[in-house]
Amino acid sequence: MFVLVEMVDTVRISPWQFERKLNDSIAEELNKKLANKVVYNVGLCICLFDITKLEDAYVFPGDGASHTKVHFRYVVFHPFLDEILIGKIKGCSPEGVHVSLGFFDDILIPPESLQQPAKFDEAEQVWVWEYETEEGAHDLYMDTGEEIRFRVVDESFVDTSPTGPSSADATASSEELPKKEAPYTLVGSISEPGLGLLSWWTSN
Repeated sequence: MFVLVEMVDTVRISPWQFERKLNDSIAEELNKKLANKVVYNVGLCICLFDITKLEDAYVFPGDGASHTKVHFRYVVFHPFLDEILIGKIKGCSPEGVHVSLGFFDDILIPPESLQQPAKFDEAEQVWVWEYETEEGAHDLYMDTGEEIRFRVVDESFVDTSPTGPSSADATASSEELPKKEAPYTLVGSISEPGLGLLSWWTSN
């Protein structure tokens, strides 16, 4: 679920930070810049693990700050495909079951990846597994807040870097602006035994 990623960045240290240890100031700046941010094709940055190398620091004309090229390792949330995770249901919609891990919310289990047969209850706004037994069918509801075990089957990165407005954007009103996309999304599946709500598989 968590991996160490080697990164390189140039860190600017303001003059009023010179009294502190350089490593402490660099660590603070790196966490301020990266923590809880998604790096394209890398994952969700969590926290600095360590600094592996500091190159020479430079002070440029007109800027009293120091600029240091830093090699470091960062803890990143980036589960591998087929990894099994446990989260909580954040809500349901016709698009599927939305899951949260607490620190990461952009997880979707689409309808075709649910235990089958499944149906969406419009009145309750929940997905239901129509579980068949010898005694008949039982409706198992996927309620908000329930813990759910799922398999990661796909991921999607979207480059959300700022871009200049297009001619189409310039003519669009504020009500017509497109919905902001999540920079990093996981797709899950519960369509196999043992996956789904933890309460489904609790032995009596």
